Amino acid sequence: MNNTYKWIQKVAFLCFAVILIQSPLKAERTIQKYDVVVYGGTAAGVMAAIGAKKSGATVILLSPSIRIGGVTTSGLGWTDIGNPAAVGGLAREFYHRIFLYYQKDGAWKSSDRQNYENQLHGIYRVKDSLMWTFEPHVAAYVLNRMLQENGVKVKTDVKLARSRRPIMRDGKIVAINTVRGDTYQASVFIDATYEGDLMAVAGVRFTVGREANAEYSETINGVEKALSIKNNLPRGVDPYKIKGDQKSGLLPGINKSTGGEDGTRDNKLQAYCYRICLTDDPSNRIRVAKPAGYDPSDFELVVRATRLGENRLWKLSGLPNRKIDANNDCGISMDAIGYNKGYVEASYKERAEIANKHRYWTLGLIWTIQNDPRVPDVIRKKFGIWGLPKDEFKDNGHFPYALYVREARRMVSDYVMTEKSVLNGSAENSIGMGAYVMDSHNTQRYITAKGDVQNEGDVQIP
Repeated sequence: MNNTYKWIQKVAFLCFAVILIQSPLKAERTIQKYDVVVYGGTAAGVMAAIGAKKSGATVILLSPSIRIGGVTTSGLGWTDIGNPAAVGGLAREFYHRIFLYYQKDGAWKSSDRQNYENQLHGIYRVKDSLMWTFEPHVAAYVLNRMLQENGVKVKTDVKLARSRRPIMRDGKIVAINTVRGDTYQASVFIDATYEGDLMAVAGVRFTVGREANAEYSETINGVEKALSIKNNLPRGVDPYKIKGDQKSGLLPGINKSTGGEDGTRDNKLQAYCYRICLTDDPSNRIRVAKPAGYDPSDFELVVRATRLGENRLWKLSGLPNRKIDANNDCGISMDAIGYNKGYVEASYKERAEIANKHRYWTLGLIWTIQNDPRVPDVIRKKFGIWGLPKDEFKDNGHFPYALYVREARRMVSDYVMTEKSVLNGSAENSIGMGAYVMDSHNTQRYITAKGDVQNEGDVQIP
């Protein structure tokens, strides 16, 4: 009996030991020290990490995503740029490397370099050994090469433990914790996420949504019906499930009102979207299928808008090799207006669910425009040639990895950037340069006094 008991004890101990050895938390719980920790695998994070490494610091780049580059490697290939002179340093080096890549004959598989360059216009023309347009996989290649050449250590799929406050000393971060249980110590931490997650857990003051005009003596903040002109629905679009029948209920995504007068505060965010890459090359094109769970009512506004004359639907911004950056281009387009509600404070799982809703909108929009017989033939023909590229995002159903998070948290510090900062075009102790219009996208759809549906929130000011 004693021998049997001892044998059971040994087996139990060995099983417990195996469990400990195989436990991912125990195996991966480490403390790593660097001069600089960059959290966020966006293009900005890549540049910050390289810049710190070039200055002689020990650096690690932690990316919550399994891919680095953010939207730069996820479809935003038609650079949003106002004045090329504002782009310098490592960013300029990136665009120079894009230029060098496309100088090679082997880079052109579906189109000719000279013919493509002849199609570019204005500031997008290839000159000064810079190129502002590129395919997603080329951006990924260039950014990864820059990281490798500079010896930057990179870890992907590393998520900050947002429920745990970082280790602080005298108001400064000295260590952060990850979901896996690892701890990273550093003298300097850089938050390069779109969401400002590290900033938030460190206790930095921030705001979400639109301030009232009165808060900073502005004129175009808060609710903004008056300026929502460029990217709006045609007038006369009926908001009800059954046209003219209020009892049938509102179509999805429409509010009864804007929720406040112009200039008042709210917590709404400008719409997110996917900067989806499409191609018209039959040899590289995959037709967009009707997404799972497709509900025609979700896209009824699309059909009604086209029947009232809307014919833009999405941008046809040309990228190399017969591809496009199909960005939002009108009042009913790639922007999934209202779908980002709750995104900022959502858990990682909830954010993934919100991103999937945006994916559903994107694919459903394309399928509807290309296949719904109620969409005018001329529109179906114009947009029906586009599909997903076989050579992009191969392990993600040829769909972009990163959601275009246009805004999330905004830091409130000693200095707050307002409309005056932008319109005056100058700032004391400037730390960076930029050039573009004031470009805020719509936040919601609502019923007007006339009884039709319109968008609210779009601001486009030079």
